[in-house]
Amino acid sequence: MTEITLIAKRAKKASTEISRLTTQQKNNILKAMAQTLDKNRKEILEANSKDIKNAEQKDMKPSLIDRLKLNNTRIDRIISSIKELIKQKDYIGDIITKKTLKNSLKLTEKRVPFGVIGVIYESRPNVTCDVSALCLKSSSSAILKGGTDAINTNKAIIKLLASATPIKDAFQLIESSRRQATEEMLKLEKYIDLIIPRGGKNLIDFVRLNSKIPLIETGSGNCHIYADKSADINQAIKIITNAKTQRPGVCNAAEKLLVHIDIAKPLLKKLNQDLKTHNVEIRGCKKTQKIIKCIPATEDDWRTEYLDLVIAIRIVLSLDQAITHINRYGTKHTEAIISKDDKNIETFFDEIDASAVYSNASTRFTDGSEFGMGAEIGISTQKLHARGPMGLKALTTTKYLIRGNGQVRD
Repeated sequence: MTEITLIAKRAKKASTEISRLTTQQKNNILKAMAQTLDKNRKEILEANSKDIKNAEQKDMKPSLIDRLKLNNTRIDRIISSIKELIKQKDYIGDIITKKTLKNSLKLTEKRVPFGVIGVIYESRPNVTCDVSALCLKSSSSAILKGGTDAINTNKAIIKLLASATPIKDAFQLIESSRRQATEEMLKLEKYIDLIIPRGGKNLIDFVRLNSKIPLIETGSGNCHIYADKSADINQAIKIITNAKTQRPGVCNAAEKLLVHIDIAKPLLKKLNQDLKTHNVEIRGCKKTQKIIKCIPATEDDWRTEYLDLVIAIRIVLSLDQAITHINRYGTKHTEAIISKDDKNIETFFDEIDASAVYSNASTRFTDGSEFGMGAEIGISTQKLHARGPMGLKALTTTKYLIRGNGQVRD
């Protein structure tokens, strides 16, 4: 039996033990996890500094190094997320429906754990904490396969979280960087109940093509902002700049801007100055190139998630054209409209196919913590089971319990 299979087998055993914990017991463990992280910041930051140094030596782009980096402020946020999870409702055991059938069978539908959840992700070491805490509170064990870029940080975090948890093998990290290790993990349907890939398009495509285990797709965000003809230009510039530059290396950062032709000239001239101060590279359609100096946008640009200080701009003739463009090139993650026209906003809300749709706000709010979930295991971009930021409720499944007194079917 290989090491990957042994990890999965141990996780299955651990999931049974976790399922027996009460809400209070789980919350006590979460409290211990938060305290352990707090007391051992130095160990985490030392491990993270090794990963940052390796990333710099590999000439990783700054936006991705930022995604990898931890500091005391970010550790504070991780700890805060765990503490928020303690306050969150525990959905395990909730009764969804309860009724008596015509044949007197008493039927109850309730929420139960998945069992073993495998998460494959890239770079961001905060995901290691979020996944572990969420899986524990939702009564599942976790197998984590992080990227090689964050291996030292992930190893340090998992060691600390495991030390605070009385259930052995509640959280396990696959340390191997071999692609074969991921392929093997994806074939262990006997032990793993759900796979969640969290990362870019290449990772998600690989998991989808190779997994024998049910999966929920998360992560890839080719997010758009559409500035409607009635948009407040100053408000639009503030929103667009924030959505592009606040953290360009994350999945809810804006990658594309669509602008109605009626406001294109005043908006783009002013926006161009603002984006220049943040060193944003602009790629534009032919109409955009006539208004501001920029790199010509190609067909590939409309499909690309940059995760960098790059934005592609297209001028459109109508709301319908903007919606058609977004539904063609978007990744069903997060889209936004800036408009004063309530009818256009409602049309955008109704016709855009995405897990989160905004009006007059930055795309950067699509996040479990911002949505009051405490943490998220990922942002689902598909439609089955869960969609959008996935918190505790999304990490449950259901079971029917039927109580009889001798009934047989005719």
